[in-house]
Amino acid sequence: MPSIRVSAPGQGATVYHLYKKITSIGSSKDNDVIIPDPLIAESFAHIHFDGQTYNLATITRKSEVVVNGKKRKKHKLSQGDKLVIGSAELSFSLVDEAPAQSDEAAETATDLDAYNRLYEFSARLVQRHTLDELLEELMDAVIEITSADKGFLILFEGDDLAVKVARNLKRENIADAVSQLSDSIVAKTIKTQKPVIVSDAMNDDEFAAAKSVMKLKLSSVICVPLLDRGRLLGLIYVGNDSVTHLFVQETMRVLTVFAAQASLIISNALLMRELEFDKQKLSSALENLRFGEIVGSSKAIQDVFRKVEKVAATDISVLITGETGTGKELIAREIHNRSPRQKRPFITINCGAIPENLLESELFGHVRGAFTGAVSNRPGKFQAAAGGTLFLDEIGEMPLALQVKILRAIQERAVARVGDTRTEPVDIRILAATNRDLEEEIAKGRFREDLYYRLNVVNLHLPPLRERGEDVLVIARYLLSRYAKEYDSQVRGLSPNAAVAIRKHNWPGNIREMENRLKKALVLADSTMLGPDDLELTGDELPPILPLNEAKERFQRQYINEVLALNNGNRTKTARDLGVDPRTIFRHLEREEEGEEHVP
Repeated sequence: MPSIRVSAPGQGATVYHLYKKITSIGSSKDNDVIIPDPLIAESFAHIHFDGQTYNLATITRKSEVVVNGKKRKKHKLSQGDKLVIGSAELSFSLVDEAPAQSDEAAETATDLDAYNRLYEFSARLVQRHTLDELLEELMDAVIEITSADKGFLILFEGDDLAVKVARNLKRENIADAVSQLSDSIVAKTIKTQKPVIVSDAMNDDEFAAAKSVMKLKLSSVICVPLLDRGRLLGLIYVGNDSVTHLFVQETMRVLTVFAAQASLIISNALLMRELEFDKQKLSSALENLRFGEIVGSSKAIQDVFRKVEKVAATDISVLITGETGTGKELIAREIHNRSPRQKRPFITINCGAIPENLLESELFGHVRGAFTGAVSNRPGKFQAAAGGTLFLDEIGEMPLALQVKILRAIQERAVARVGDTRTEPVDIRILAATNRDLEEEIAKGRFREDLYYRLNVVNLHLPPLRERGEDVLVIARYLLSRYAKEYDSQVRGLSPNAAVAIRKHNWPGNIREMENRLKKALVLADSTMLGPDDLELTGDELPPILPLNEAKERFQRQYINEVLALNNGNRTKTARDLGVDPRTIFRHLEREEEGEEHVP
């Protein structure tokens, strides 16, 4: 049985068996493994058995364990690992050392055989077998270890019991398995949640008179519970029909130990199947929410999808607006993919990423000798997009001088290369995007009004992630599934706490920020379920939850200011629109000027 041996100066050595899913380590006597060093924290670390491996982790980030001479906060334990915690030295063993006594040696050999089979089953769990195949292999191992004629794996499905596997000594499935079980023996095991052995059923004082025992003419039975953190998962039931092969207490002890560890593996296997089922349901649900590469069900994004479907079939110019990271290029691509031009090029140029002195050449191309370094004729993005779509990303960053030439190219549907006097006709559709308020830019003289109206025939505004409600979690799960496959990650989902943190986070960087956090977590996470820490979404970064009164006051103050702005500061009209006494608006403005925090 896996164990930790603890040696302390002047106190000898103590061996602790690892029979729990989570084993606590610390100086307190309440721990499963006690470190006799008062300088060590009462709760210092824990060992988590996930059904396959034993993983050591310290409780706090500041604590460290020396493992094989190196400091570690986390470590997957292997046979013979040497650890140092404070003044104590620890060693990890997957199996106990053989005792000196011959009878104990035989007992350990039996245990070792059981654990070897359990380890083989654990190894198979990570392979691409179905759950049914794994459970059949488990029962074959149980029958071999106990020398039983037949074995049954019974699991709870809600409040009902179901025989999941029924096998005989020849590794064949048994038909009509339920009829071969003793109801009274099963009932006692469920009631007591303790192993039951009936060495000679027909002569047993408790069960000989039971109808099921007499009907089945049972000879020998062992029934042991499968427990996971106190929850009864089901039972392992084995029987022998021959009076020459009666079970003994030693057989029950080995099967009980085997079942204690097997229950963890079965629990994990059931969880993996449940997660796979959930993943399939999620994939199906996501397909219904997908719009090309975009996912969402909120009213705001669905409105965008409807507009895309309407404008895609035309050649009308579209201006896509929204904060950085909201997916403007994805929407542009979707317009192109749903248009008659879908088989022609989709060309993107980021107007803010190219130096001003090179941007004209990038857009329109140049002829040989047009400027230093122009050693040959070169087409621009307009020519490359011929017959297709040209997407001008971050159009708000474009210099004024080039805005004039872009306007002329759109109007005349022709362009002239830098250094050339001839024009070339171009048949393209123009899509543009910006995260700037172009009307404000026009007012400040930084963007041409005539170009704005040429580009903004139809406006598609993408809402920020924080305004998309439950879409936040849907998108997170969609991206997680997508990138887990791309990075070949073992991560299978989000923990409940991670889901809460994702909902509460303000996502200033929108979907791009979410992508970055998920990619980093998938590469660095140690668990199959991502938590808030993996996503670096700690409580300090989440927006505070305000008392209801304070939240109401903040909203009221903000809303009055917005209506005042709509009315150009007209207090009387604002009061009339809001249905309040004009004095309420005057008092609000006085407090705003004084910098007070509350609105009466």
